[in-house]
Amino acid sequence: MRKIPFILLLIASSIFTACGQTPSNLIPGFVPHKGISTPMHQAHVGRIVFMSNTRPLKDCSESDFLSSFEINESCDLNFTVFMGNSLTNYLHELDTTLTAEELIQKGNFQFSFIVDDSLLYTENLNLGAGLPAQKNENTILRKPFLSSTNIDSWGRFLWMRFYYRNGGEAALETGIHTLKIEIRPYLKNGEIIVGDIIAEGEINLKMAELDKVSEEQIAIQPIKENSGWELSKNGFDEEKIRGLNEKIAQNRFKNITSVVVIKNGKLLIEEYFNGASRNTLHDTRSVGKSFASTLTGIAIEEGHLKNTDQTLSEFYDLTQFANYSTKKDSVTLQSLLTMSSGFDGSDNKFNSPGSEDEMQLTDNWVKFTLDLSMDNTRKVGEVWDYFTAGVLVLGDIIDKSVPGGLEKYADEKLFQPLDISNYKWFYTPQNVPYTGGGLEMNSLDFAKYGQLYKNKGVWNGRHILSSDWATKTMTNYFEGKPNQTAYGYLFWNQEFSVGDKKYEAFLCSGNGGNKIIVFKDQPLVVVITATAYGQPYGHSQVDQMLENFILPAVIKEPN
Repeated sequence: MRKIPFILLLIASSIFTACGQTPSNLIPGFVPHKGISTPMHQAHVGRIVFMSNTRPLKDCSESDFLSSFEINESCDLNFTVFMGNSLTNYLHELDTTLTAEELIQKGNFQFSFIVDDSLLYTENLNLGAGLPAQKNENTILRKPFLSSTNIDSWGRFLWMRFYYRNGGEAALETGIHTLKIEIRPYLKNGEIIVGDIIAEGEINLKMAELDKVSEEQIAIQPIKENSGWELSKNGFDEEKIRGLNEKIAQNRFKNITSVVVIKNGKLLIEEYFNGASRNTLHDTRSVGKSFASTLTGIAIEEGHLKNTDQTLSEFYDLTQFANYSTKKDSVTLQSLLTMSSGFDGSDNKFNSPGSEDEMQLTDNWVKFTLDLSMDNTRKVGEVWDYFTAGVLVLGDIIDKSVPGGLEKYADEKLFQPLDISNYKWFYTPQNVPYTGGGLEMNSLDFAKYGQLYKNKGVWNGRHILSSDWATKTMTNYFEGKPNQTAYGYLFWNQEFSVGDKKYEAFLCSGNGGNKIIVFKDQPLVVVITATAYGQPYGHSQVDQMLENFILPAVIKEPN
């Protein structure tokens, strides 16, 4: 074996000790990793560096490292972490009894954001962020925080959670601020164990002054005649709503197109932005899923469907589809309504064979879904996972079961009774209304739909939907189940915080920050529409709008 000169070992030891790493970090360790392959990597082990270019790292030099950066509306800012080992090996140091597979199922990176020497936010990165091979092998981590081309990356979503939900925007106000980031490994095996710092780095961020806006942009918009709603005589905190309008005008809340508030069944606030108006038909994406739940309830009440225990085998000969199993026969309407059918399909998992994107590449979306395998690690009805294709199948079942098909039935049994005449469906390749999303209507009509549930199925004294179905829809079927999403019948369940008080709601939610929110113990329905499609801030900024502006403005009347 060739001996390494002692002087070189001393030099290497000095380099790694100075960077917060020891030579033991360079041992291949528990799983093989890519090691330290470049002089740049070797010189910066234990550091996080920031760059504004998007070139491959091999084409970058230390002159690309930033000490300061000005954030604007369209910029690129990425971070690079130079590590002495791979994540799996760092996790192994926290628990030597676990296998490599168990380590990456239970652990990931922890990020700490420190602004002007104050710890502002710490996040244990979601276990699904990053591929297993990357966690085992990679010793360099490079991700965008900000991307002018909207690169799809967990780094952007991490930044948005820090910036919009956890104090970043308030701390990084106009001026120059120091942002320091520390990265550690964490492991959740019963309790959460956090390791030592893997890498750290800092950058000075310059935040540009906000654009001045006019009084007209800030002013509360008067409600015009012929809204179709009785107007509320309740007061509200006008300064809060003016503050909301100002942030929308300054583009601090981005791509918002409308805000409508119904209180005690009456129209209290109606605001439009960014070119939208009362007549605009908003593409609210997955908000449309909830309408499949409503139509299922009406069809059951009228006897066209028996109950939610009916199985797929009652509507399809599943032996004619690929990957048949008896488990597929047992998939119920209940499991489709609660996104717990157990198919091997997910819109939350990278490269899932049953994602909406994969489905829409085919010419028969129902066949695509029913051809999928079942996930043998899940029992039908027990594990929630966001599965658009399952809602598509539910729509097909409704279409087969109700007189005249889904489109005619929805118009006669739901939209006409709500006095909704101007709406637009998106269609499947078989020309059936797509219940996976894309139903368009104006904000006031979306509010009618929300108020229908607030009224337990009654609109203007007319029974449209059974109160029993409205109650079942607004039940969290995963309550008490650890690591499960709170979810009803194609309605989300969420709590909003104002001060030390929490307000529970059930809501329809769609890509871009589109919401119909029905509050459980408050006489409120709120509609927010937006076009921030694919943006990581789409939903988080709406939560901020509700918690910091809308709810404080309308829950209590001003003195």
